[in-house]
Amino acid sequence: MTARTRVPAGRRWLGIGGADLLVIEGYVLAAVLLYAGLWRDLDGGYLVGSMQDQNLFEWMFAAQAHAVARGENPLFSDLQNAPLGVNLMANTGLPALAVPLTPVTLAFGSTATWTVVLTGGLAGTATAWYWLFSRHVVRSPVAAAVGGAFCAFAPAVISHAKAHPNFAATFLLPVIAIRLIRLPEARRPVLHGVGLGVLGALQVLIGEEILLIGVLAVAPYAIWFGLTRRRMPRQVVVGVATAIGVSTALVAYPLWLQFAGPQSYHAIEHGPKGNALAAFVGYPSQSLGGLVTGGPGTLAMNGTEENAFFGWGLVTLVVVLAVWLRAELPARIATAACAVGAVLSLGPVLSVDGEPTGWPAPWALLADLPLLESVLESRLALACVPAVGCLLAVATQRVLDAPPDRRFGTASLRAVWAGALVVALLPIAPLPFDTVTRAPTPEFYAGGEWARWVGDGGTIVPVPLPEPLRADPLRWQIDAGMGFAIPQGYFVGPAGEERLGSYGAPKRPSSLLLDGVAATGEVPPISDADRAAMVDDLRFWRADAVVLTDGPRQEELHTAVSALLGPAHRAVDAWVWDVRPITGS
Repeated sequence: MTARTRVPAGRRWLGIGGADLLVIEGYVLAAVLLYAGLWRDLDGGYLVGSMQDQNLFEWMFAAQAHAVARGENPLFSDLQNAPLGVNLMANTGLPALAVPLTPVTLAFGSTATWTVVLTGGLAGTATAWYWLFSRHVVRSPVAAAVGGAFCAFAPAVISHAKAHPNFAATFLLPVIAIRLIRLPEARRPVLHGVGLGVLGALQVLIGEEILLIGVLAVAPYAIWFGLTRRRMPRQVVVGVATAIGVSTALVAYPLWLQFAGPQSYHAIEHGPKGNALAAFVGYPSQSLGGLVTGGPGTLAMNGTEENAFFGWGLVTLVVVLAVWLRAELPARIATAACAVGAVLSLGPVLSVDGEPTGWPAPWALLADLPLLESVLESRLALACVPAVGCLLAVATQRVLDAPPDRRFGTASLRAVWAGALVVALLPIAPLPFDTVTRAPTPEFYAGGEWARWVGDGGTIVPVPLPEPLRADPLRWQIDAGMGFAIPQGYFVGPAGEERLGSYGAPKRPSSLLLDGVAATGEVPPISDADRAAMVDDLRFWRADAVVLTDGPRQEELHTAVSALLGPAHRAVDAWVWDVRPITGS
């Protein structure tokens, strides 16, 4: 940190001032506007861009609240994927947020929790980065506000903020950074280290992947810094050692459960998923520029994985700032982290416009290492977001430090900088998220009729069975008070002898048969072998009832299940096959 940007020591301990409040209120307002559709409909609002992920995260919030209310382990649930269950630590369950928000979930529903986590995640992330910048990087609240806003509302964050709260709620990362910055001056390094360890543990229980990405991005600079220091201050050694010990103790069981507990898995094989070079200068779908250009097209996996897409204007500006601000220590650190994140995000093979060139990229050296083998490498570009935010904050401070009459050509320097920000940031400014009202939960579940057909802790088999592309039954289960388990579902669990991570459960024969009917509308001839397989599957699932609610392909599915199990009972808006005599449940 240079003399130009150093903040007086006393300033670091001041409380929130009037300027801080205005900035924070602005962040909250921006986040609320983005999620206005959800706030208007906390009962049935659904983010279109989340695909099936809103159903998944709402289910995980509800499952953890249900476990807390019953005094059970909130890190594992047997309510989905019956009878094997779901390892929530291996499924980004965000227990550090879900468990404290249990009263919200129980009182107002999991859609309210989903909305609070997303909105608070963005606003909290912007606020935390603003706090770091304003207390340790720049003096001007305006400069810090620009940097903080970018850190929370950048294209990559907005892309994930419609479906992945673990990447939207990253407010602990700058808080951890602040604790590290203050560590060399700590009077009580052990106590300081305890706080740092608690923060690290909480971040693990919110989102491990973003923490790993941050560590990878700053590791080269941290290693260089450590090697060039003749002696590390005692406070740093004691504080870091204490933090590691405390954090390890707090996350030992959760990480054991994640990597070695029931329904854990070894790795997820995504295949090469690096960013193309063209992705960095493209425009995201959820932006003004995307409306004009049509968005990223085939350069992104889907709308929730637009991990680059900064646009030509911002990329050009960042290159200029990296050169202009090279004398500023915070800018040098940010430039290094941005470069590391961008280069690693290219994946193992370089791609220019989406087609592999065959040229190896640096990620090829790391791709097969433990933990890193499951990382979706395009997400490493998320490390560029706070780095760019820091560059914008430092540059804004330098412009504000210049004499008001300083000119750049015929225009004032401040006017030129304001214009540069508009050109770079306006095209990637986020648009409010599209929200629809989801289809109502069938009355069979919402009205409590299901309880007549299921014993205590029993299992209902929805027809067709839930899977990652068909996760509405998770919502039905929530609206039924989590009173029964369901087979299959939407989660990540082990598959095959190698126990590699797989989305959803391995399909059983009767599930495949019903999937085919649901997809084609054609009922195949039902054989005795099919009926025997159905019985085996029902016994494996420990099913109490098979339920078909009103919906697409209902007539064909009713015909198929009736051929497998015999006549059904009509119950409200569902057909029910009581299979307890078959399974002994």
